[in-house]
Amino acid sequence: MKKVTLEIVNLTSSQAQTGAYVLVLGETTGAKRRLPIVIGAFEAQAIAIQLENMKPSRPLTHDLFKNFANAFNINVIEVCIFSLMEGIFYAKIICSDDIKEAGIDARTSDAIALAVRFGCPITTYESILDKAGILLDEHALTEETSKKDDDEEEDESDELSLLRKSTEELTMLLDKALNDEDYEKASKIRDELNNRKKS
Repeated sequence: MKKVTLEIVNLTSSQAQTGAYVLVLGETTGAKRRLPIVIGAFEAQAIAIQLENMKPSRPLTHDLFKNFANAFNINVIEVCIFSLMEGIFYAKIICSDDIKEAGIDARTSDAIALAVRFGCPITTYESILDKAGILLDEHALTEETSKKDDDEEEDESDELSLLRKSTEELTMLLDKALNDEDYEKASKIRDELNNRKKS
């Protein structure tokens, strides 16, 4: 299976789940698809601290792991998001001590928090991006779409509202959500479009 290299594009608080965050990964080359992943507050903080080059007074858990690995000459050479089952992403931390290489199962959020500390690539497979990725449309929104009133926009993320929309309307809503960088809403719309393709 073909691997795709990803980078962190955005990290924002979740509008649907209190205390949760949405980590958005994007392709470094090619089609510029986005992969939104919902993570916890602690992991979001651990990623943000490293991205902002902040130095906590005492090592956080992920810093402790890095210090431990460095002490024994172990390097994280890659983080791979290798599976998606029932909406949950699964990741492996690929480590090496220059003698042998091993893959360690990890929560995706923890794996990415380590990836930013070790400066290693984050990868996934083409099949996962096909299933859960969102393709960015660079075209500007039409005037008709931008003139929708606030009440209608609030209802668009509701599942029942999505079911009532035509495929064409959903495609337009997906473009708007991506343009607004509302990746959580875009993820819900994408799921509904994928369900329609299956049936």
